[in-house]
Amino acid sequence: MKYFLAIDIGASSGRHILGWLDGGKMYTEEIYRFQNGPLKSQNPDGSTSLKWDTEGLFAEILNGLKKAYELGKIPESVGIDTWGVDYVLLDEKGELIDGVFCYRDSRTEKTIPKVHSIIPFEKLYEKTGIGFASFNTVYQLYDDKESGKMDKAAVYMNLPDYFHYRLTGVVMHEYTESTTTGMVNSQTHEWDNEIIDALGYKRELFGKISQPGTVVGSFTDSVAEFVGYNAKVVLPATHDTGSAVIAAPLEKQTPYISSGTWSLLGVEQNFAHTDEDARVSAYSNEGGANGTFRLQKNIMGLWMIQQVRHELDDKYSFAELVEMAKKSPIDDSVDVNESRFLAPESMIKEINLAAGRTLSVGEMAYYIYNNLAKSYAESLSALEALTGEKYDTLNIIGGGSKNIFLNELTKEKTGKKIITGPAEGTAIGNLVIQMISAGELSDIAEGRAIIKKSFDINTL
Repeated sequence: MKYFLAIDIGASSGRHILGWLDGGKMYTEEIYRFQNGPLKSQNPDGSTSLKWDTEGLFAEILNGLKKAYELGKIPESVGIDTWGVDYVLLDEKGELIDGVFCYRDSRTEKTIPKVHSIIPFEKLYEKTGIGFASFNTVYQLYDDKESGKMDKAAVYMNLPDYFHYRLTGVVMHEYTESTTTGMVNSQTHEWDNEIIDALGYKRELFGKISQPGTVVGSFTDSVAEFVGYNAKVVLPATHDTGSAVIAAPLEKQTPYISSGTWSLLGVEQNFAHTDEDARVSAYSNEGGANGTFRLQKNIMGLWMIQQVRHELDDKYSFAELVEMAKKSPIDDSVDVNESRFLAPESMIKEINLAAGRTLSVGEMAYYIYNNLAKSYAESLSALEALTGEKYDTLNIIGGGSKNIFLNELTKEKTGKKIITGPAEGTAIGNLVIQMISAGELSDIAEGRAIIKKSFDINTL
């Protein structure tokens, strides 16, 4: 039996999922899970920043790899995916410079206007196709330039590339994750040196971009000794949404929602839409496997209900919150994509302020789910206008696809047939690319056909 291991790290948790093929079907087994989340870091001036515990995350990566050895299920290869935009800067000794900022940190508030004064957003979008978001890497890096961090840097890597580097000692820049930076040209699929030079970034930091399926290397001796074996590291689509969409059993350019902490709604395209209509509609063109683009929109997602639950000391399960929501329907409207919900001191207080009154827990849950579904419907209408297509089906993938109540609200608001699953879409898409690289699958189309036969795919 040939095993492959996907390490899927999200903003709230990570998991190690083994995958293998047998009898024309794919099977998976979650062998390790760990928590994640940004930490508040005290700055010398007394202010606080949000940063990731990269050392803690790498320790968990190693622990999960070791678990595979303990189970006697040694993978042929390993691949890591994470969220987009966040990155590391390393000095000449290969050491981290000043920790790793979380995209929810507010440091770009002062750099966005400075970047746009040099390169207007309209030009950035025309060149890269990446929609505006306050956390885009292109804005984060300007803070590093102003603080002097960039002067000390010898290497830039996005987060999954950094973890691959820690496993192998090899520096790579994977394509799908690189496009989230807002600095990759949508025509050439390479770093846009005009943007990099205009902003005064060091061109030498940004190495050759590699495509999903590329072999990075094998474990370093120290990693192999710790986990008990050696394995190849293969680039999946290291941006988690890129991997998730690979696993979506899509036909005829069916639109999707990758539903998790974020909800990403979009459709696969063979070219980037960089016209004014796409820009004004806040659609982004992120790189996909095989040179495709995901014309998609970032929607706040389940972050809001996750934060509410956390502020309530996690005393309610998500299933309980859904049951409470069903009993407390309210029709108050809000734009869930307002920046006020990105990283508030208190999500509960922010929602009550937006609603103009104090909501019960059930009302708050309904408020979130109902307005998420409204946002999906509005975004899907905009997508149809951009592509000139009328879609009859929407495929919801990822962990959020298990929320039947939200799926029902989405069906009601969009009027579309809803297909749900697979729930672990990101890890499965990660595995598909590894299996293609190993010659176990011929292409993504074969992978999707096997996924349909192997996992729970339901229709509403």
